[in-house]
Amino acid sequence: MAVARPFDLVVIGLGTAGLTATRVAAAELGLRVAAVERARIGGDCLWTGCVPSKTLTASARAAHLVGRAHQFGVFPAQVTVDNAAVWSRLRDVRNDIAAADDNADTVTGWGAEHLVGQATITGPREVTVSADDGTTVLTTRFILVCTGSRPSVPNISGISDVTTLTNDTLFDLDRAPQSAIIIGAGPMGVETAQALRRLGVAVTLAESADRILRREEPDLAERVAQTLRAEGVDVITGVTIDAVNGRSADSDHAVSIDIGERTIGADALISATGRTADVTSLGLDRLGVIATASGINVDARSRTTVPTIYAVGDAVAGRPRHTNVAAHDAATAVRDMFLPGRGHAVTLAPVTVFTDPELARVGLTTAEAVDRHGERVVKVHDHELAHEDRARIDRSTSGVVRIITARSKIVGAHVLAPDAGDIISALAIAVRFSMSLRELGSVPMVYPTLSTAISRIAAENEFARARRLRQLARLSRWSG
Repeated sequence: MAVARPFDLVVIGLGTAGLTATRVAAAELGLRVAAVERARIGGDCLWTGCVPSKTLTASARAAHLVGRAHQFGVFPAQVTVDNAAVWSRLRDVRNDIAAADDNADTVTGWGAEHLVGQATITGPREVTVSADDGTTVLTTRFILVCTGSRPSVPNISGISDVTTLTNDTLFDLDRAPQSAIIIGAGPMGVETAQALRRLGVAVTLAESADRILRREEPDLAERVAQTLRAEGVDVITGVTIDAVNGRSADSDHAVSIDIGERTIGADALISATGRTADVTSLGLDRLGVIATASGINVDARSRTTVPTIYAVGDAVAGRPRHTNVAAHDAATAVRDMFLPGRGHAVTLAPVTVFTDPELARVGLTTAEAVDRHGERVVKVHDHELAHEDRARIDRSTSGVVRIITARSKIVGAHVLAPDAGDIISALAIAVRFSMSLRELGSVPMVYPTLSTAISRIAAENEFARARRLRQLARLSRWSG
């Protein structure tokens, strides 16, 4: 057993959060850092999450655009989708990013020590790393858990008897299946359903709730559902899957699901029903730190009940599981450990569902705003993209920009539009600093862009104010 000299920080897990923390602590603050990873550097975001899923979406969007090129006066030759080539490109993008940024050389280049193996927290200031070549004990001032999460598979009769794909395994296929059943209509489910359908896959999307995208504005989620159905996705909501079946003698499908009297078959079953925190193997329970499938409980500074042990990202209970949140909280946790003042985890972050059009949000939904502030002071300001010049130019008029105010301050925003994830950033700043529509509208957006919708909402608010002052304006004739 090897015993390393003391460290300032041991980071467990080198996904987005772990890489961010390692860089800040080692490269920027010059601290002695050990970074432990048992699998591939880059974590879920690079290998099974954001990067491959959005690469798939990009290929699907290209296929869809070619299919509607005639709407722009362009008549290409017939285009055939090569799904094997799509999956090959997906792997190439992952590998390119890993080779350029997310690798052991990058970690050691920051001045950190990189260890490969299974980390166990064996004391408030001690981490034991087990690897094929032996065991190493690390002593440290602080420990940061960044172990992320893994896909969860629903407990349905028969599901353990068939191959069930998740985002951990879908992108390691050689090509897309010819048909697929997706269980769960959250962001991953709807993004995957649309992308696969655009690439020629027959898709059934099954959701137990009465609508897709339960965290989004109901009417905007319904618009996304309508888009999916229009593109050929069989969207089924409010259903219970009674059983999952393997291939039978009288079926050409590898798998099927039973929903009441209806049986639906496909070549692949994909679970998109959420994620489970990957924290139960760390040994935290021996230190009195509760670590469950929901994650680790931490305070606003990302500290566990043991003050020297912090946790961020998907490993934490009750926080949004998004890459931007993980990176922010990791940097903030390092600041809290080593710099004067206190770091606080993010409480506001914009998120985006990467369908086409995208659906982005920040702050409160309409229902949340009414519940928190009262119906009398809450106003919803909508601007349909059908009235926006850029949307007409791009033939993408099915969308809306929505800003929610309470007592004239912006408390929430929702955008259904191409590139909504970019548009929401300006609105996130407005929510963060409790701006009014007048303040937001004081800087006109670039024309012609879809962000002009923000300026139009602000302008309409000013027009309404002007109408209330109409009589006063008329009286000004007599005053000079």
